[in-house]
Amino acid sequence: MGTVQIVSWIVLAVLVFWGVGSYNRLVRLRNVIGNSFAQIDVQLKRRYDLIPNLVEVARKYAAHERETLEAVTAARNQAKAAADVARSRPATAGAVTSLAMAEQVLGGAMTKLMALVEAYPELKADQSLRELAEELTSTENKVAFSRQLFNDATLDYNTAAQQFPTSLMANLFGFREAAMLQSTASDTERAAVRVQL
Repeated sequence: MGTVQIVSWIVLAVLVFWGVGSYNRLVRLRNVIGNSFAQIDVQLKRRYDLIPNLVEVARKYAAHERETLEAVTAARNQAKAAADVARSRPATAGAVTSLAMAEQVLGGAMTKLMALVEAYPELKADQSLRELAEELTSTENKVAFSRQLFNDATLDYNTAAQQFPTSLMANLFGFREAAMLQSTASDTERAAVRVQL
């Protein structure tokens, strides 16, 4: 075996090890995105479970505000369905973008519900509503924290998949860019729902 053959085998071995390492790194980073989304999903499920209870308490005092209450319920159901889709494909840009848009609609509906609460002093004074609102606020904080972890994991994955020479492996094996879970709303719409009782 000549020197050229030995060098060729060494170069080939280095390329194979680099390729396997790059592929495994991309798989690991994509799995971290899935794990990060699972943390968001736990908090979203908690919030989706709280919202019907909040609507039911509000319904006792403001039954004639049916349109607002139904809008909250519909937005919650839409967001829950989008979360179910995103859960199965957390690294898919379309699923995460759909969830972000559904969450934006839900946030708007919840803002209207909180305005309704402000308009009814007896509703505002209800102990059950206060407890639910407190739990909802706590859950919203956990969602925000989990969303940041998800976005950090997504950034790491996207950066790795776009850097040369790893981008060659990403393109070869179909590692697509993942979307961050962020709001497309304006700054005023991005403000957290404030519950004041």
